[in-house]
Amino acid sequence: MPVSSFLQRKSAVLSKLDKSSAGKWDKKIVSLCEKINISEEFYTTSSCSGRIVLMLDQERKSPNLFLRVWHESISLSELKKFLKENSEKGLIKFKLEPPILHIACKDLEVTSRLLEKANHNGFKRSGILSAGRNIVLELNSTERLEFPILNKGKILVDEPFLELVVKQANQKLKKGWERIEKLRKVI
Repeated sequence: MPVSSFLQRKSAVLSKLDKSSAGKWDKKIVSLCEKINISEEFYTTSSCSGRIVLMLDQERKSPNLFLRVWHESISLSELKKFLKENSEKGLIKFKLEPPILHIACKDLEVTSRLLEKANHNGFKRSGILSAGRNIVLELNSTERLEFPILNKGKILVDEPFLELVVKQANQKLKKGWERIEKLRKVI
């Protein structure tokens, strides 16, 4: 693809308004996105630094699917308070999602180099999403947790399990943030 077409598309994409539910970049991933976006070889199309989510357990996305989203560490009291306040919602899942980035790359050589750097820095679930007109690379880390936590007003796990989940989720978020920083340093 001609470099000028890639740069025109990059300029158009980066000038658009943020369509994420938060309406802005996560603080923990801003410096990596900025470093990616100053390069003439690639640019971000979406990103997330990792998050803890409480969501309805359903197959299809809907406007009210996510009940609460945190992009920071949480406390046990915060989690318990939320569960108590949302007990009438039916089956609710607890989910920890790792950092994820979608990056448009100017050619396959650039894509391959970036993918190798990402893999060596902990983004093990990464690959090319699209290789047509736009080459889009998805960088995804491995830190995950997901399980049903509340059903019809009843918390499905005991207090020690909730304590462990909060501890593990916070540790996994931190590990993801460390991977983001490591990747930023090698790009």
